[in-house]
Amino acid sequence: MKKLKYLIVLLIAALVLPFTVYAEGEETTSNESKEVKIYFFRGEGCPHCQEAEEWFNTIEEEYGSYFEVVDYETWYNQENAELMQKVAKARGEEANGVPYIVIGNQSWNGFTESYEPEMIERIKSEFEKDVKDRYDIMKLLPSIEKEKDKDSTGSDILALVIILLVFGGFCFGVYKARNKTK
Repeated sequence: MKKLKYLIVLLIAALVLPFTVYAEGEETTSNESKEVKIYFFRGEGCPHCQEAEEWFNTIEEEYGSYFEVVDYETWYNQENAELMQKVAKARGEEANGVPYIVIGNQSWNGFTESYEPEMIERIKSEFEKDVKDRYDIMKLLPSIEKEKDKDSTGSDILALVIILLVFGGFCFGVYKARNKTK
């Protein structure tokens, strides 16, 4: 009888444990920069990337206080290349090459002069927003990936519960069978 109690407690613990929730607090920093983050995925030696970089430098005098370019070299840095693909996937698009530029909730693949007015408008409109209200893909990326992981873990948890129930049923059957023979 003592073994049965231990088995039941173990089974209940195994069933409850996967559903335990750990709350994570949001990190807030009071010294967060007002500048708009421009995520600039580029390749070393890419002529279009060089054009984009030069353009960012030319608007620095007029709009430099509005933005900060966060640079990711992707041709020689595999982690940055993977990050670019994650960002594109999280945005529901493909990054087919460089430069890949993300400002707020808008992105550009490649670079031409025709993008310049759009980019300036996006920089200004994002700058006017309160920092906490801005769409920042890098801050959202971990939660987007967690949501995708949750989708796949739901079926994993269900499978684990079924396995545990079958195992528990088997153990209970063995216990009952042993008691009948005594």
